[in-house]
Amino acid sequence: QVQLVESGGGLVQPGGSLRLSCAASGSIFSMNDMGWYRQAPGKQRELVAAITRDGSTNYADAVKGRFTISRDNAKNTVYLQMNSLKPEDTAIYYCNARILKRGSVKWNDYWGQGTQVTVSS
Repeated sequence: QVQLVESGGGLVQPGGSLRLSCAASGSIFSMNDMGWYRQAPGKQRELVAAITRDGSTNYADAVKGRFTISRDNAKNTVYLQMNSLKPEDTAIYYCNARILKRGSVKWNDYWGQGTQVTVSS
């Protein structure tokens, strides 16, 4: 079994910062692309940032220059540093990873349970 567990969400004032973490565990042989998505009330889930295994990154226009995605392959962990937070960043944030399980030949996408980020004064 494979699990992704997020942490680091919470309540922050506009202009503040938060750092999200997502650790993958279980029967993992290899991990490929990892990413963060978010879903605000009444809206569809959207990509926030993604990172390949070799560190290439991609960001949604709304967060460019404010958010930074990084990963630690040795720890099977992806991070999202969020600075200059705005009320419109309020959402549930989910991590995603493409994982090859031990003994398998098929890559699958796995999701974390989500962590709430609320930006409000």
